[in-house]
Amino acid sequence: MDYEVQRCTRRCATTGREFAEGETFYSVLRAEGAEVNRYDYSADAWEGPPEEGLIGWWKSTMPTRESKRARLAPNEVLLHFFHEIRQRPDEQDTLFVLALLLIRRRVMRLEESDRAEEGEGGESMALYCPRDETTYQVHSAHLSEQRIDEIQNRLAGLLFADAQPGDQPS
Repeated sequence: MDYEVQRCTRRCATTGREFAEGETFYSVLRAEGAEVNRYDYSADAWEGPPEEGLIGWWKSTMPTRESKRARLAPNEVLLHFFHEIRQRPDEQDTLFVLALLLIRRRVMRLEESDRAEEGEGGESMALYCPRDETTYQVHSAHLSEQRIDEIQNRLAGLLFADAQPGDQPS
């Protein structure tokens, strides 16, 4: 199920004050009836996540004018890299993370997810790519926090213009 989540309001939901550049704030997603609503709170107005209707919450920093946002490589480059690492058995965890990125960017769509019987190689995803009208099978990976950081840093260095170590794909 897909939800349309609004962007940051740049204002505190409690005080109405606009966030300053570099200011820390908290965001909350709440289910309210059939809708999902986002609320942003300044650090001094934050009282913790709500108990009812909570979908998720996170802590962020308001970007500054000087901060550069990493620009993702064009979709064709992402697809080319996807095809390239599909052939490498030692890159299957990177392929999984890249597949999630391609789903998020709507280059591919998740057709189905199968949990294999024990001994058959674990869970896999069927991804359809409208650009080449092909369905791909990608095995799910259960990654450690350290491995996730390694893959994100590698992808950021390869696929983002002006990326710096530690930049995260968005």
